[in-house]
Amino acid sequence: MTKLRFKITMSLDGYTAGPKQSQESPLGIGGERLHEWALSLATWRGAHGLKGGEVNESTRVMEESLTNIGATIMGRNMFGGHPGPWDAKQPWNGWWGDNPPFHHPVFVLTHHPRPQLRLESGNTFTFVTNGIRSALEQARRAAKRKDVTLAGGANVAQQYLRAGLVDEMEISLVPTLLGSGERLFDGVSDLGGLRPVRTVAAPNVTHLKFARRSADS
Repeated sequence: MTKLRFKITMSLDGYTAGPKQSQESPLGIGGERLHEWALSLATWRGAHGLKGGEVNESTRVMEESLTNIGATIMGRNMFGGHPGPWDAKQPWNGWWGDNPPFHHPVFVLTHHPRPQLRLESGNTFTFVTNGIRSALEQARRAAKRKDVTLAGGANVAQQYLRAGLVDEMEISLVPTLLGSGERLFDGVSDLGGLRPVRTVAAPNVTHLKFARRSADS
């Protein structure tokens, strides 16, 4: 069965973005520090059309996260742009330009309807206004038996975790403190059956993988 696989980077004090997020500073103050470990990897650079980069213990973690993925779910804040209804005259089309790195269908949870956005290389963005279960059902159909990635942000992740719909979770824990911002586990009282299955220590990050225990384990 298609799995819902959640991956996110988090600070030691539990934040996935810093304070004062905005269109100009989408990760908030200090939030860019959370992703320095990934930006230098050859795997990340290759997925974004760049050459070179490092190979280290994080490489296999990132490669695994990109394998067998047929669709992505994300929240409105991760897709970005201004709050409130979409601007029909100057529509926001994401952070990634005309050729985003997904190359498969993406489903964006939002309160405001909008026609599907089609970009290059198989990138489509469908804007879902009727909740997390509808987004997951649509993503699973679009994934065609591959898995679905839950890309964040924190608010959307909290909803899926509280509903017990996440099958795998990979937290990349970065040794930095943000002090405030968007905290991942606010309002989440348990992990819905997810158990730790792997820890990978890498330069400037530790990867913690959790998975749902099978019925026969």
